[in-house]
Amino acid sequence: MTRVIHTGQALVDLVVEVGALPRRGGNVMAESFTRYAGGSVSVLAAAARSGAEAVHAGAHGTGPNGDLVREALAAEGVVLSAAPVQDADTAVCVVLMEPTAERTFVTTLGAERRITPESLGTSAPVAGDLVCVTGYSLLEPTRDPLLAWLESLSDGVRVVLDPGAAFAGLDDAVRDRMLALTDVWTSNAEEATELMGLGELTATLPAIGTVLPAGAVVIVRDGPEGCHLLTGDEVAHLPGYPQEPVDTNGAGDAHTGVLVAEFAAGTDPHTACARANAAGAIKVTRRGPATAPTRAEIDTFLAAHT
Repeated sequence: MTRVIHTGQALVDLVVEVGALPRRGGNVMAESFTRYAGGSVSVLAAAARSGAEAVHAGAHGTGPNGDLVREALAAEGVVLSAAPVQDADTAVCVVLMEPTAERTFVTTLGAERRITPESLGTSAPVAGDLVCVTGYSLLEPTRDPLLAWLESLSDGVRVVLDPGAAFAGLDDAVRDRMLALTDVWTSNAEEATELMGLGELTATLPAIGTVLPAGAVVIVRDGPEGCHLLTGDEVAHLPGYPQEPVDTNGAGDAHTGVLVAEFAAGTDPHTACARANAAGAIKVTRRGPATAPTRAEIDTFLAAHT
């Protein structure tokens, strides 16, 4: 079976609900505090719930945070290919959640940054597999081992890049190396426009396509408006399903996870994007980062909205 393999950081999200962000140097009382497994866990959980055989190739630590990550992935049937890092725990991401469902992040570093080409290689990707990369892994110290490993992959392994906010600010040489390896680009609209410097998504997607290998697919999420898809020379808009959000943390991950699961299953890109849009819409109505819907829930949602 074609697999979804994620190389990115599995973290623990410390989600703090606040009425408003404090001023600099100020203080605010939290309304709630919850600890979740997040980061790449959210993508992998979404992929597994849509039927994909999912593998986490990144590093994970020993300690309570690493334990939480392993428990969360095991509950979804996701395989961890690499052994735990013995002398460090997985780090945390502090998420400040406002009543509008907008979130602000502060991320720390830990065992999840201790990857090597050999540790990534334990996932043993073969032709047809999808290897997911986050732009945050292109920062030190994960940048060099990740790129070296990606450049060693066999022909036919498909690389999926979710660039994140970090990508546009990387050195040109690093960006060019990553783009040359990318078969599927999936980002939000802000990340896409920051990279290309263009205002309209109908122009931005073809511009991204010109810096990717021939035949690459480009998907750009546009929040409740859905997403835009570039295949060949055609840009299509797949409409979204606006909902009243309670938690947007992990919505993009849910979209990406369902998208790559559908690609792994051989689904055509237009259908895959429509299902991913539905997954994102369902996710924002649920609290917690790794709360993507199942395949059956997406089926039910689409049946009610078509």
